[in-house]
This record gives sequence, structure tokens and C-alpha cells, in this order.
Amino acid sequence: MLELRAISAGYGQFTALWDVSLRVDRGEAVAVVGPNGAGKTTLLRVISGLIAPRAGALTFDGAELTGRPAHHIVAHGIAHVPEGRRLFPALTVADNLKMGAFLPAARARFAESLERVYALFPVLAERRAQRAGSMSGGEQQMLAIGRALMSRPKIILLDEPSMGLAPVMVLRLFDLIRRVREEGYTILVVEQNVRQVLKLVDRAYLLEVGRIRTEGRATELSEQDFVRKAYMGV
Repeated sequence: MLELRAISAGYGQFTALWDVSLRVDRGEAVAVVGPNGAGKTTLLRVISGLIAPRAGALTFDGAELTGRPAHHIVAHGIAHVPEGRRLFPALTVADNLKMGAFLPAARARFAESLERVYALFPVLAERRAQRAGSMSGGEQQMLAIGRALMSRPKIILLDEPSMGLAPVMVLRLFDLIRRVREEGYTILVVEQNVRQVLKLVDRAYLLEVGRIRTEGRATELSEQDFVRKAYMGV
């Protein structure tokens, strides 16, 4: 469904990704894990068209998307939940969700999508008239995911969804992401919380200093000694 082949990318004179290749099949949940500064956020920005790769190719659902602008990427069915959520804090929950359905195809099925999001995240229905900026971090993350779902995506990109959340909220959030996956969505998530994310996904890639160090089934990676010692505190 999604395939990156030998992608290199960066900012100015700095190269953040070197020859990165990965794939996500339809219906899968895949993680990219690694330390701060490994290039995980850059990877998602390349996929969603926020930065153009310097080399390599990106295909999605049979279409060549390398170097295409972000609004074309969204129209092909790729929704990006960015690091830090990037909500509209002065707008209400309901208005933030409306912003997610700006594509013509999404607007045509707005009521259906809204009902589905409220069913997944009942707290958003309860807080629909509340300003997004006054919500807790966990609630804001739910809203950011809900806004992405309003575009009716084929794949959801999640950038560090647990960042800044209290431990109890982290567990709740991963349960909610699991529910989203059970709805049939394909998910690519980058995350520093290796212990929790490997319980959620089918496969994972370990990204270190801009390069893929290893990849495999999540259960296999969680049993590798260097992963357990370096990233899981075991």
C-alpha cells in the first residue's frame, strides 16, 4: 500500500534520512522506533509531502507521490497527526473536526464521519463546544486523531502520540489507537515509547541516525537483547 524506496531527505546542509526503505501493507499497523533525533519526524514529513526527498521514491496505493505537495498527498488518503498535535486552540472541538473534513469527498460524508469519530471518542462529543486549547493533553491527542479521521483516510500517520502525556494517559491512548486500528484503518506510527508501541503493531523498523538498523515482526524485535536494553529498560 505504502512503499518508500531508498529515501534520503534533510534540511539545508543537514541530511536527516539516508537511503531509507520501508513498506506498510493494507490493514497493517507498523511502527518506526528509535531515539530522539533519529529522523522519525522527518520520515513522516516526507510521506505527507511537507518536505521533498532528495533521493528515492514514494508510492501509495499504486500512485507515484514522490515530491508531490501536501494537499495532493492528503487527497490520496494519507492523514498526518503531527508531533505536538497542531490543533486550532481557539476553535471548538466541533470546529477542529470540521477542519479535518475540508476535502470535497470528506465534506460529502461529513455527518457519517462525525458520528464515527464521536463513537470512537465519546469525550469529544461531550466537549464539542469546548475550545481545544482548554482540553487536557490526552483529550487534545484524541481530537488530533479524530480530526485526521474526518478526512476519511486510507492510512493514518501518527507522530509521537504519547509525547508529553502522563503514564496513565499513555496506556489509555494506546488502547484508543488499538480501537482505531480495529475499525480497519492502516496505521504508521513513530514513537519513542518502544515498550508500548511494540504491543500495538504488527511490524516495526528501528531507525538510528537516519538509517534503518533493523526491521521485523514486533514480537521478534521486542525479544532482541539490544532493543530490550537500549529502548525498553530491560
